[in-house]
Amino acid sequence: MAQTPKFEIPTEMRELAEKSVEQARMAMDGFVSAAMRAMEPFDAPATRMGVNTKEMREKAFGMAEQQLKASFDHAQKMIRCEDPAEAMRLQVAFMQSQFQLMQEQMRQFGLDAQAAIKQAGDAAVDAAKPAKGETSKK
Repeated sequence: MAQTPKFEIPTEMRELAEKSVEQARMAMDGFVSAAMRAMEPFDAPATRMGVNTKEMREKAFGMAEQQLKASFDHAQKMIRCEDPAEAMRLQVAFMQSQFQLMQEQMRQFGLDAQAAIKQAGDAAVDAAKPAKGETSKK
């Protein structure tokens, strides 16, 4: 029975790939931090309308960071694969875990969106009520 040749990536290529993945990870961390800071000015006006955008923004960015971390971890594992079968197993496991993670994140995001809509609706109802001591003219 013929044996399949071992799948080998030269050490130099593997090291270069690992450095590239790490550099990309650091760049994305910086990008996410900058994006979070860029969104902060929108918090105050939304809060005045009764919507907590800071919490929603932090959750959304947290979800994105979780996805990015999983992707970079996967890339590191793929670099260290010994053969194509291992690469396929890793890819299938990664896709399954990402699908489950995305389902959970979308479920949570839906619940948060419903709560935000209710909160905004309640704030609008409260804003429409006459102030204490005021009487409505008929």
